[in-house]
Amino acid sequence: MTPPPHHPDVHHRRSIRIPGYDYASPGAYFVTISVQDSECVLGQVVDGEMVLSEAGQIAHDGWAEVPRHFPNVSVDTFVVMPNHVHGIVCIEDDPGRGGVTPPLQDGPHIVRPTLGQIVAYYKYRATKWINALRDTPGAPFWQRNYYERIIRDDAELDRIREYIVGNPYTWHTDRDNPDRIRDEVL
Repeated sequence: MTPPPHHPDVHHRRSIRIPGYDYASPGAYFVTISVQDSECVLGQVVDGEMVLSEAGQIAHDGWAEVPRHFPNVSVDTFVVMPNHVHGIVCIEDDPGRGGVTPPLQDGPHIVRPTLGQIVAYYKYRATKWINALRDTPGAPFWQRNYYERIIRDDAELDRIREYIVGNPYTWHTDRDNPDRIRDEVL
């Protein structure tokens, strides 16, 4: 059975990005990337601690490797959960620092990668390695798109760091946990 034809007027995705915002701007961004169909394949939470599967270890190592690819990007606090990754990406003002890939050139100017390019690179690399592990070449692994929040000040940065670090402890009530404990009002 063939799927119905795509009609842009009917089947459109609303962007969750801020219109006109330059996502290559220096700053800190809180990012959440989810596994396709929210499948819990990255590991499990045991007694408030995340125990990574092989795929989860790949997701972890891939996130930690992002700064090696982008000369002006660092990763701050992050956690791999059973079906998603939370992390803070920092785009630095100096695009000539670090990284194994030379800075992108635009004439005499150095161009910083956008947050979307950084996330796309991470998803591509992790998918490639995880698909090799699972012997599923070409299969989608991550959900399309990602969630982001521009971190506006140090207080917000501290709150988000605490949220990320505490995420395994609250997994039993997390809305992304298919087996979560729901508080029911009687």
